[in-house]
Amino acid sequence: MTLPFAFAEPLWLLLLLALPPLAYAYVRAERGRHVALQVSRQEAMKGVKTWVVYARGGIQYVRWVVLALLVLAMARPQWLDYEEREEVQSRDLFVVLDVSHSMLSKDLAPDRLEAAKALAVQWINARPHDRVGLVLFAGGAFTYCPLTLDHRLLRAFVANAQAGRLPEGTAIGMGLATALHHLSRSPSEAGRAILLLTDAENNTGAIGPLQAAEMARALGVRVYAIGLGRDGVVESPTRRRFDGGYDFARRNMVLDTLLLSRMAAATGGRFFRAENAAALQAAQREIDALEKAPVQRATVVRRTDLFFWMLAISFCLLVFELLLRWGPLRVITV
Repeated sequence: MTLPFAFAEPLWLLLLLALPPLAYAYVRAERGRHVALQVSRQEAMKGVKTWVVYARGGIQYVRWVVLALLVLAMARPQWLDYEEREEVQSRDLFVVLDVSHSMLSKDLAPDRLEAAKALAVQWINARPHDRVGLVLFAGGAFTYCPLTLDHRLLRAFVANAQAGRLPEGTAIGMGLATALHHLSRSPSEAGRAILLLTDAENNTGAIGPLQAAEMARALGVRVYAIGLGRDGVVESPTRRRFDGGYDFARRNMVLDTLLLSRMAAATGGRFFRAENAAALQAAQREIDALEKAPVQRATVVRRTDLFFWMLAISFCLLVFELLLRWGPLRVITV
């Protein structure tokens, strides 16, 4: 148990051991002194014990209390205020999100894109001390949100991400390259990483996925790839209507797991497959533990010296004692 009180110079407290024998010797000496009669008021001569009589019996102990307080003041009593601080090494991370129309497929509820956005938000929430950015890609790629510590704003950007804002297609390499452009200028020494969320139907882009993975490896950036969706016949968008919506039809889809595995392995990252809700939850639990900034907790102690209060109380007691001795308790020797 941590005590909120301590002494900076505790050796001075040994002087307290000398006070009881000194007080005992002083009291014995006082009793041995011969005094014919000592009164301070006429009422005391009549045998009536007033407060003056009782006060005269206890006033001698005030100075011993003062001496004890002075010893405590020399020992420097301190009030300790404990505070726990967290020291965190911040990392720079990017979420690279596929917003191609194939991400609207319905094999994950409500669709692949919404499942990916939920997973991205969870990953962001688990890293409150890291700077995180967001890149969207389809047939092209752009930075939707640069690296930021304002995760509330970042979550709003993730929630607002929609399919249909970029040319049709899936350019995984371009999405990675866009994020790497920012991370290449990052001063972070704690680590840099990319969370790639896609259904892995790469079919366009000036930079290929494996070429982008090699760029990431050269920069020391790990790529964690999440493949969303299952192989087989799924309800998927076929063409976009004039009102901005999509027509859906059942078509056969195949996730290129080999491509994502090779990309992750080339950078020292990992690949996860999310075919259904259970697999998606398992992937969420696993990536939640990845790329977390190391936290060091340090206990800070604030010390408030209290010796001034000991001295102030001692001074007040001395003044009080002198006023009593030279006032109502003044001794008249006959």
